[in-house]
Amino acid sequence: MEFFKVVSVDDARELIRNEFVGYQMGSEEVSLLEAQGRVLAKDIISGINVPEFDRSTVDGYAILVQDSHGATESIPSILEVLGEVLMGETPKHEVRSGQALYVPTGGMMPKGATGMIMIENTEKMDQETVLLFKPVNKGENMVFKGEDIKTGEVALEAGRRIGPNEIGVLASLGINNVKVIKRPTVYILSTGDEVIDLDEELQMGKIRDINSYALSAMIREIGGEVSGREIVKDDYELLLRGVKRALDQADIVLLSGGSSVGTRDYTHRVITDLGGKGVLAHGLSIKPGKPTIIGDGKGKLIVGLPGHPVSSIVVFKAIVQPFIQDLLKAPVNLRKVEAITTHNFPSSPGKETYHMVTLKEEDGKILATPSFGKSGMITLLSKSSGYIVIAQHEEGIDKGETREVYLF
Repeated sequence: MEFFKVVSVDDARELIRNEFVGYQMGSEEVSLLEAQGRVLAKDIISGINVPEFDRSTVDGYAILVQDSHGATESIPSILEVLGEVLMGETPKHEVRSGQALYVPTGGMMPKGATGMIMIENTEKMDQETVLLFKPVNKGENMVFKGEDIKTGEVALEAGRRIGPNEIGVLASLGINNVKVIKRPTVYILSTGDEVIDLDEELQMGKIRDINSYALSAMIREIGGEVSGREIVKDDYELLLRGVKRALDQADIVLLSGGSSVGTRDYTHRVITDLGGKGVLAHGLSIKPGKPTIIGDGKGKLIVGLPGHPVSSIVVFKAIVQPFIQDLLKAPVNLRKVEAITTHNFPSSPGKETYHMVTLKEEDGKILATPSFGKSGMITLLSKSSGYIVIAQHEEGIDKGETREVYLF
């Protein structure tokens, strides 16, 4: 086979988008309490006004604002108190000039009132009289019917990820069930005779299955679902059966390890023998993570990731995460900060380089220091705050440059 005819990261992303452009996730309905982190499948159109009535935003008195004009602490306005509005009830009085009605925060505004004066800017002389010490403007300290959301307005757009704020909006509209995009499912196969699970006894020459656990966490974090996870030994038939089983259960299959040129690496052969389009690309111009395989199996994406933990995670973030976000129709929302580099950063010519960094703040500035370690060292990730991406055409980064750091 023609090995390591590498493609760029951008070309790999475009290749995946084009080859799997027709893959759709569909939607499902979930309760509002289960909607956290899901992605809206359709626009939420309000069937009501929010608020449904004019309401106060402070504790105070509903008045005609012209009655407060000119009021000061030395020359207050004097108004008649009609009573108070109880929460959840419609006001029994209409406010006219020279009158005031007490309204608590969130209470319904009475007819005639054009503004609210906060209670701390008043003093009650007796049960029927209140002094105003400050003028207020029309509409001050109140919200009008439909000012927040109007009937027929798009309150939340499709493709929006549901967080606490969105749940608050949905609750305000009385929506208990919401249509969301189905979670893309991912099946992970860790390959290699040396790989053992966490509950197995660690013997000389064996290594723990780090990658499937780290990948599972990242998949869930971006809105995907892990439908299965297993370890497969270096055996062609076992791997072929495992991949077929995975394709029956998931939208995406990830194989960790078995993507390089070792004599016992069967990933390339298995993908070729599945009967689909086979291997679409073998080799990615990225550091770390060059020995990556992108393939098609039964119309589903298969990615052969490098076995080293850092390489595996970097490649996932570079090409798999964007595809999952495409399936969710969710905007990419990478957490990042700008930082000043404290050292020169080397790059690999012709490769997109992912450099791990640690961040610290000094004199109000965020500084990025390179984390040093090999791609097989999982602590390279745990000791880093994030990473800097050095583009293919760049010859590195000079000390003192301001660069974007993508946070873990």
